[in-house]
Amino acid sequence: MAGNFSGGAATNQSNGAHINNQFALISLTSLFFIWGLITSLNDILIPHLKGVFELSYTQAMLVQFCFFSAYFLISIPAGKLIQKSGYQKGIVIGLVTAALGCLIFIPSAKLTAYWMFLGALFILASGITILQVAANPLVTLMGKPETASARLNMTQAFNSLGATAGPIVGGMLIFGGSHGAEASVDKVILPYFTLALILVVLGLYFKRIHIPDTHTTEASEDVVETTESAWKYKHLVLGAIGIFTYVGAEVSIGSFLVNYISDENIGAMTQGEAANYVAYFWGGALIGRFIGALIMNYIKANKILAFNSVMAILLLITTITTSGKIAMWSVILVGLFNSIMFPTIFSLAIKNLGKATSQGSGILCLAIVGGAIIPLLQGVLADSIGVQLSFILPLVCYVYISFYGVAGFKPQKMAQ
Repeated sequence: MAGNFSGGAATNQSNGAHINNQFALISLTSLFFIWGLITSLNDILIPHLKGVFELSYTQAMLVQFCFFSAYFLISIPAGKLIQKSGYQKGIVIGLVTAALGCLIFIPSAKLTAYWMFLGALFILASGITILQVAANPLVTLMGKPETASARLNMTQAFNSLGATAGPIVGGMLIFGGSHGAEASVDKVILPYFTLALILVVLGLYFKRIHIPDTHTTEASEDVVETTESAWKYKHLVLGAIGIFTYVGAEVSIGSFLVNYISDENIGAMTQGEAANYVAYFWGGALIGRFIGALIMNYIKANKILAFNSVMAILLLITTITTSGKIAMWSVILVGLFNSIMFPTIFSLAIKNLGKATSQGSGILCLAIVGGAIIPLLQGVLADSIGVQLSFILPLVCYVYISFYGVAGFKPQKMAQ
């Protein structure tokens, strides 16, 4: 991406730009790690709060509804914020906002107020949304366009590393070896206060380092002048639906894992023990992203997406129709095939958008609201037909993703 670094630049300046890009990419991986950890902590928070407040599955899934609805409400304003202030300031604002959300967990626990937890989660997720809107396109722009999917997959691998660590750390600190219903609501204070401190430190760090801003000079001027709309691109619109269904399916599965695995007909274990198996679900995504980043050098991204979605479908059919360890490991293994889906759908959807890339990125981040809607709908299903049968909903989501990998990804504009 020539952008700010071409046009009469000397060789040493080009080398300097390359080094700056590499350093920025390394720094950005810390953001992918931290928001992966925060997001997967919800999978531990849900059964904990469900037990403490004696919630139904539908009520418990309001945790994900409030968290992921922030993507729907904040993505567009976040895109405008970043277009105006640049990636670096946007990242700092996102980190500070997320830290504030973590701190509100303290009065929420002291007052034993579920509604306040939900508000804290919304604020926390608003900060994460700003980070997502800034970091995802920034990674795709920092390098050759043809390697954008592999590059985003590699950074997303650190997102999966954080997501893998989240259930382990959260399980130890929140459950502490006890059942969710017996645990004190105060046990959320230490992990979320620690997260707040980490986010503030990261905010100070990103305020001081140099990030090559490929968005705000001549690129931003072009965006202001053009009348091009990203909504005209069919593959983007279909990709947005793909992001909606993928995030919804992944979040929904993760949200039910502790309760599902601890069921006497599935894993027959305590919730504290089941929390460790949630780490396998996210750990599978971690392994898969490293593998995917390598395989994509030889196989087209859309073909890998189609294959992975079909495997997820088969695994969910297995977990719905069996019991015991087979059902348990089948749903856990879905994580392995989830691995490359988000970055692959994202990269395919913004391909060939040109000056509409920034708007397209905002639309895709908007579609992450699937993480709010699908788990809530599965919660309604779980309350009516049981947790095991409710997995038919994420199964349908993967059917759509397989369609996108086979046909929907092809770049084309809508008919005028």
